[in-house]
Amino acid sequence: GFLYYMVNSCEFNSSKLNDIEYIYSHYYNKLEYIRFSSSVGKYVGYTEVGIKNAEKWNNGQEVISRRAEKERYCFHNVGVDVEAALTKS
Repeated sequence: GFLYYMVNSCEFNSSKLNDIEYIYSHYYNKLEYIRFSSSVGKYVGYTEVGIKNAEKWNNGQEVISRRAEKERYCFHNVGVDVEAALTKS
């Protein structure tokens, strides 16, 4: 069989919320073929199919809604975790 999955992640190295990078990736058979990164602000394809999808998605509503995910997905969850960690240290 084939394995297809998507991953949302928030990466940060400081306590500043503006330093967070939101990454959304699509994988097929353990190979990442397309990624949205909030630091780039658009989809980037890594395979032939990923490149075609990135061109299509960057010209549509997908990229606009994905740009808002950094605030919705990362800021809330990471902000809660950072505050909890800082109050205990």
